[in-house]
Amino acid sequence: MCCDQYRMRKSTDTHPSRSGGGGFSLIEILAVLVLIGLAAGLVAVNVRPLMAKGKQNAAKSDISTIVSALESYYMAVGEFPSNDQGLDVLKEKNEHFDEPLLTKGLIDPWGRPYQYNQPGSGDQPYEVFSFGADGRDGGEGADTDIRSDDEPESEK
Repeated sequence: MCCDQYRMRKSTDTHPSRSGGGGFSLIEILAVLVLIGLAAGLVAVNVRPLMAKGKQNAAKSDISTIVSALESYYMAVGEFPSNDQGLDVLKEKNEHFDEPLLTKGLIDPWGRPYQYNQPGSGDQPYEVFSFGADGRDGGEGADTDIRSDDEPESEK
């Protein structure tokens, strides 16, 4: 009989709410949260330069597209758009084009409009550029200006 009482007591003691090893301690949970936070911080620090480079590459691609549209405009009209017309003329239908040359917005990856000068700097007939991340002339790294005369496809 003694053994039967022991078995009954033992079977009731294994209930999950009464056992000591059924969950994680507060220290263990905090340690995991700290490790997750450190990993997220490392990823953010390492990804930021890649994001800046991605935006610069997107601006270069946009400028190449704008340059192609400007060249098409020149072939049809015989001159490049004036500063007063700006790049917006490429988004409009006219007697030379049934459809606009550009359907995409003329906003750089940092949310500012692309700049256009006609004539361009030096011996260039025009220039298209973005001021980069800082939105100001000049700069280095992510703040570097992206210009059409930097692009090999746009050499005249």
